[in-house]
Amino acid sequence: MERLVINSYNEFAVHLGKELGHSDWVLIDQGRINMFADATLDHQWIHVDVERAKAESPYKSTIAHGYLTLSLLPYLWNQIVEVNNIKMLVNYGMDKMKFGKPVLTGSRVRLVTTLHKIENLRGICKTEIAFKIEIENEHKPALEGIATFLYYFN
Repeated sequence: MERLVINSYNEFAVHLGKELGHSDWVLIDQGRINMFADATLDHQWIHVDVERAKAESPYKSTIAHGYLTLSLLPYLWNQIVEVNNIKMLVNYGMDKMKFGKPVLTGSRVRLVTTLHKIENLRGICKTEIAFKIEIENEHKPALEGIATFLYYFN
């Protein structure tokens, strides 16, 4: 799927209530999980101890940190939408975020988005993007919620 190109508030607004697109699939392997554990100092065994997870975890595998899954949002979002003509972009907040299903090591995930709400706040474009991070071949998403971004158009 091609990225949606946005150059103004009005170009964003016409997509209200519509799916904006989906990203490519990204592999969540043990190396990525280990690097995230090192970066966040979260070395809980369910994420990093492969042998213990096989023996003791109900999933029989290590799983990605929930926040690792969330941290992929900007990278995956950039694959869906290219917003031009801006001075600045601010990640403003997250609402209604739920971790629905663990991401087992070796799974692939992707982002699916819909423009939930848009407002013009004195020249600042406030968007609420409903998102789901899906796991390949799974019905329930790994994560879903609403991400709020502020776009400062030129």
